[in-house]
Amino acid sequence: MSETMIFRIKDLPVHARGDGVETTLIAGKDVCGSRITTGLTSFPPGKEVPVHKHNCDEQVTLIEGEAIVEIEGERSEVNVMDTTYIKAGTWHRFLNMGDDRMTISWVYDTDEVTRTFQETGKTVEHLSGGDVVTKT
Repeated sequence: MSETMIFRIKDLPVHARGDGVETTLIAGKDVCGSRITTGLTSFPPGKEVPVHKHNCDEQVTLIEGEAIVEIEGERSEVNVMDTTYIKAGTWHRFLNMGDDRMTISWVYDTDEVTRTFQETGKTVEHLSGGDVVTKT
């Protein structure tokens, strides 16, 4: 028997990631026992995420705002509802190029997500205390 769930974004906890970046985990092993991990991340104007890679494939859709995606050093403009598919182990990041907040929806194909930062080589568990946007 399948179990259907409705997630009300306004009722879900928001994770502060530093520099005004906020992430809402929608589905994942700790939320509903999901084998995938999904959520939303919102960035203030001018904010960019450090270059990083994951241990899993990732799909990202721009929900609002103006963005640049950098994949393996190549930058491309993305518009609202444009979607990227990034294979595991690929260096990438998103940059808010607009005057308003930028929000992305993301889906990882696993419930065990890690992020490795290019600058430091440090690998952290997704949304752990070390998974921040600001440099430490």
